[in-house]
Amino acid sequence: MEKEIFVAIGILCMFTSYGIYLYSIYKGDTKPHPFSWFIWSSLTGIIFFAQLSDGGGIGTVITGLSGIVSLGIAALAFFLQKEITISRSDKIIFILSLLSIPLWLITETPLWSVILVTLFNMGGFYPTYRKSWFNPEQESGLSYAIGGIKHVFTLLALENISIITALTPASVVIVTSGLLLLITYRRWVLKNA
Repeated sequence: MEKEIFVAIGILCMFTSYGIYLYSIYKGDTKPHPFSWFIWSSLTGIIFFAQLSDGGGIGTVITGLSGIVSLGIAALAFFLQKEITISRSDKIIFILSLLSIPLWLITETPLWSVILVTLFNMGGFYPTYRKSWFNPEQESGLSYAIGGIKHVFTLLALENISIITALTPASVVIVTSGLLLLITYRRWVLKNA
């Protein structure tokens, strides 16, 4: 029963985080980077299946739902924004992340696949980090904070804790915490400039 409670709390955090984010998009305050969200959705799908294959059990539900919602946000980012700044480095990260799919098929080993996908997933944060450096007001810090907490509950809900099941959620907690710090710092700097 304990794992189910962690999943329920994680799902509540997930829907709260995404709800805040979507409302912020609707208000025009947040302008998500489509490459980041597409990278996160596709790689989250790979992680979901890797977690399932390694006995992650009910804890994988949060990962699977996150991938679906992330795909929806990626679509919104592409279709709702009139101006999207896509740098050369954004394109490179995007292409590298897409390479993770054939690499996953080539390695045929969940461990190496998860390591590669986790690295690419972390790279998927680069466009959002870059955008947040210049325009920190265009991201929802609260949404990322709650999203990081969601991944803590993903870790707690996993039925089998291993590198395969836990590496990505643990790395996302770290990277989202860094993004939250970056957004907070840059807002403070720009406000006091």
